[in-house]
This record gives sequence, structure tokens and C-alpha cells, in this order.
Amino acid sequence: MLRFLSTLALAALGHADSLTIQCGRVLDVAAGVYSKSTTISIDADRFVSSADGKTIDLSNLTCLPGLIEAHAHLTNDPRNSGYKRLGVSYTRAALIGAKNAKTLLYAGFTTVRNVGAAGYADVALREAIDAGDVEGPRLLVSGPSLSITGGHCDSNLLAPEFHHFSQGVADGPWAGRAKVRENVKYGADLIKVCASGGVLSKGDQPGTPQYSLEELKAIVEEAHKLGRKVASHAHGAQSIKDSILAGVDSVEHCSFIDDEGIALAKKQGTFLVFDIYNDDYILAEGLKVGMLPESIEKEKFVGKTQRENFLKAWKAGVRMAFGTDSGVYPHGENWKQFPYMVEFGMKPAEAIRAATLDAAELLGLQGKAGTITPGAFADLIAVEGDPLQDVRALQQVRFVMKAGQVVKRP
Repeated sequence: MLRFLSTLALAALGHADSLTIQCGRVLDVAAGVYSKSTTISIDADRFVSSADGKTIDLSNLTCLPGLIEAHAHLTNDPRNSGYKRLGVSYTRAALIGAKNAKTLLYAGFTTVRNVGAAGYADVALREAIDAGDVEGPRLLVSGPSLSITGGHCDSNLLAPEFHHFSQGVADGPWAGRAKVRENVKYGADLIKVCASGGVLSKGDQPGTPQYSLEELKAIVEEAHKLGRKVASHAHGAQSIKDSILAGVDSVEHCSFIDDEGIALAKKQGTFLVFDIYNDDYILAEGLKVGMLPESIEKEKFVGKTQRENFLKAWKAGVRMAFGTDSGVYPHGENWKQFPYMVEFGMKPAEAIRAATLDAAELLGLQGKAGTITPGAFADLIAVEGDPLQDVRALQQVRFVMKAGQVVKRP
């Protein structure tokens, strides 16, 4: 009963038309320093210059914009890895997503890009969140990932007599265009394409090219024509370059990127999204949760190289956005990537910017998310300690507001 009353109280406060928040300090993510002003004003779902109304006292906490996760799989649970995932229906996946969405929101991620979900389970999840049926972050979703037959994003675990192919399978330029149109028809905000092999798939290698440059160009052209951005799963050096030349908006994973690929990404302004934490989880827990032994062996080769190339790309000045591949590891532990981003080249302020302003730009939400400025969504989190000194402060998020509604409070 007490928990229920507390929830009602937070909801009532969160729906206030006008609100003032008093912070101990406020992080200006654009400048990478703390703002001189510690007062934040909110009207309805937006930040404003000033407001009269109720006051929330967070004077013992550090405030910063709601975080953005640019590479998540909300409908995935790592405990359903390997052959166990064959027993998960689309409906069950959507319900798993509802649980994970709340977990991520309470961890401080108020905007999430979901890259790949069978059965349009992520579309259903986004619509449920928008309708207020379940708690969760603001979602941009891709629906089924596009893949060649037998490619990384083709569920190739079943024997051939079952005649099973993933929904996103499309071979050839015109089949790729048709699949883009189909995904958009059923509600996709973006297109996810698997350009190379991967770690957690059976029978392929992460560095092996899958989609050709011709196919990728057709997919990207069709997506952009329909107003959708494209995220390309690409571990291999050639697939990374092909993806950039085809005009994708972001390359995911980037494990074996070479100097030519780095230079090309910088020239084209392509975002790179390195998931440099989950190597720890895969190697420590992968076999326990059912990941295939061959996947563990692949990860042993991929993880170290990926982190070294993250440092190389960052030093070269390539644009990066925060994305962790959550769903490969348990959702809510996304903060664990921040210390690795710092260890491999970034300052804490730069790692936070990658999960706010830079990720917002990648998602097409610049000026709307990842910033505490008038007119932006009133997405706000607060933590104890000083994240500019120790980015691990983001582990314990004490306060979360999404679009002016308080969802978590000390």
C-alpha cells in the first residue's frame, strides 16, 4: 500500500503544468563543465527559461540530461541466448521488452534506439509506451533487421528441413528496397541492416562481408527517400567501408575498422557506435546463459581488437555515439560502458556527451533530447557525486524525469 501511494504521489507531481527543480549542480554537456545556474524550469513536457510552480529539491545531487542509448535490444534477454531463443514467441518478446524498458528508464536512459526485433515487437512496445500502458523511455525502433540469407541477422539455428528464415531476409538490391518499404509500412522509425557476419550468430565470421556495396546503396537510398536513417551492423573492415560509402548514418560495432575506414568515417561524418563493454559479460557469463561455444571463441578475438580500434578512431576525431548492445547483457547495466570509454581515450565529459548531445544528433533529435535548454524535452536525471571526476557516478541514478514527468525520485 505504501508503495502504491508513493507512486500516486510521484505521478501527481510529475504531471504538474509548471515545475522548478533545484539541483546541487547542473552539467552543461555542450561545454563539459557545470553550469553557474542550479535552477531548472519546466513547463508541461519541456524545459523553459523560467517557471512558477512546485519545487523539487535535488540540492544534494548532480543534474544532467536524460541519457540516450543508441544500440539496444529491449525485446532480448541474455538468458534466452543460443538455441533457447527459438522458444521465445514475438508476443513473449514484447512482454520481455516491457520489463526491460522500465529497467532502462529507471537507470536514467530516457531515449533509446532499438536496433532489431522480430515480429515488430519493438513497434508494439513503442506504441504501448506512447499510450502510457507501460513505463519506458522514448523509443525509436527498427523492426526486423535486414539480412542476406544465412547472414548474421538470419535466424540460422534450425536445420534446413524446417525452412525457416528471419523476417528481414532480403537478397539483392530490389528485395532490399522492398524490405525497407515493408518495415516502414509496419512502423519502423529507422532501418537496421547487417552488412557483415557477427559474434552471436552460427556459421559465420564477424569480419566476413555479407551485403554487397550495390545492395547497401539500394537499401540506404530507399530508407533515406522514406525519411528513415540506417544503422549498419558491421564488424569487418570492408563492410564498414562499404556501409559508409553507401551512406549509412551509423556503423555499429566497428570491431575491425582500419585506417582507411576511420578516415572515410571522418570525411563522411558517419557516426560510429562501439559496444566496448559487453565483451566482459560474453566471456564471463556467455556459456552459462546458453551462448554457443563458437560465439565465445569469436568474442575472444573480437573484444580486444574492438577496444583498441575505439581508441584509434577517437584519437582520429571520428564522431561517436553511446551504444552498448544491451540485451546481449542484462539491461540496466548500460552505465558499465562509460568507464571503458574513459579508459580507452575519452574524458568523462566526452563519454557523457556521446550519450547525450551526440547520440541525439545521430537519432535526429538534436535540440530535443540530450540537453537542458529551453524547448528541449524535459528529460532529466540526477546522481550522487561528480560524474566529471568519476563517471561511475552514473551507476546510481537517484532521480529520473521523462518529458516533464517524474518517474523516479529519492
